[in-house]
Amino acid sequence: MDDINLHYRILNWRRRIREIREVRAVRYRERLKRMLRDGDVLRYQGNSDEVGCFVAARPLSRRNPYYEVTIIDTGVRGMIAVGLVPQSYKLDHQPGWLPESVAFHADDGKLYNGNTVGQQFGSKCCRGDRIGCGISPESDDGQLTVFFTKNGKEMGSVKLPAAPDALYPAVGMHSLGEEVLLDLNAEWRTEEDDGQMIVDSHEEDWGRLYDVRVTGMLLEYVGKGKSIVDVGLAQARRPLNTRFHYYELEITDAGEKCYIALGLACRSYPKNRHPGWSRGSIAYHADDGKLFHGSGVGDPFGPRCFEGDIMGCGILFPLDYSLDCGDDADDWDVEVFQKPSEVQNDLYAGKEDDEQEGEDMEGRKVMVFFTRNGKVVGRREVALPAGGLYPTIGMMSSGEKVRVDLQPLSG
Repeated sequence: MDDINLHYRILNWRRRIREIREVRAVRYRERLKRMLRDGDVLRYQGNSDEVGCFVAARPLSRRNPYYEVTIIDTGVRGMIAVGLVPQSYKLDHQPGWLPESVAFHADDGKLYNGNTVGQQFGSKCCRGDRIGCGISPESDDGQLTVFFTKNGKEMGSVKLPAAPDALYPAVGMHSLGEEVLLDLNAEWRTEEDDGQMIVDSHEEDWGRLYDVRVTGMLLEYVGKGKSIVDVGLAQARRPLNTRFHYYELEITDAGEKCYIALGLACRSYPKNRHPGWSRGSIAYHADDGKLFHGSGVGDPFGPRCFEGDIMGCGILFPLDYSLDCGDDADDWDVEVFQKPSEVQNDLYAGKEDDEQEGEDMEGRKVMVFFTRNGKVVGRREVALPAGGLYPTIGMMSSGEKVRVDLQPLSG
């Protein structure tokens, strides 16, 4: 008899465990309608007459109180909404339109708080803008404070009656071509951390940024990632020199395809070309381990690199080397170096006369070396342009993130 009772107890336990798992599976399942999720990218899939809506699987909480959305493409009308909704929210309505929901709308800069009529709240948003939404950990009793940010700065907040149900991150879209990058694990520092934020900010270290977002030492690709021209490029403000002759990056997220390149390039390097592909550049590519030196065809060079790997690049300067560029390198304007068509054509085609005006690519020879996880992978002799070679990083597929240290040997 005892054996039979034990048998039935085990069966009941198994049934209860199965039921709990089924409930959790339903509870933590994202919901979306007329939207397509591809990794961290959300795309509108409707006909512009109907709303598309995405609701995340998990609500905001004290452990995860904030998320962000970066606009990749505004589409026809840019009707993108970012906010919070109940889990059972109707997916054919924009966030903020129905009760117990609130959202900021990018097309008109208005806040919608459970109503189809919005109140002016911030400025309109366009491609590349980053919209954040979070809950305050120090909300008053009986009320919940929801705040919104744009490009790292708080726009404002609104107090809501504390609902019995949690509020979930939600994104709405309403016109063809709309596309955003979703970061449900984004971090937001309060005003008390502003001093630390200034210390940790490294955006001023970069002279050129295209489809790359900077957060401290972290670089994140925010481009489309659909073709070879959708390159995210980050180029340092200063060239390598005898004092700072080496830099490193750590692959924190390989993204979809790990199309990450680390190398050096002249300061007028084309923005839609991966480092190493065009003249005046050299780069080690993580996805295939090849070295690209002014050509779209790479040479076998080293091992492939993956998430967690640290890639490095440096120059072995001659003892008598000095870079004659003065202090102007800190203040150069990108547009100034895009004007001479000769330079741009020369970089793309690689066959024009070396005597034409522009950046001199045939300078003194130096040895460029690359490392992987602290060990030298290989070296290549390179002609140093008159203005020097700048640390340049390329990314080209959704979700790619790297942590960069431009001065790892400075102590």
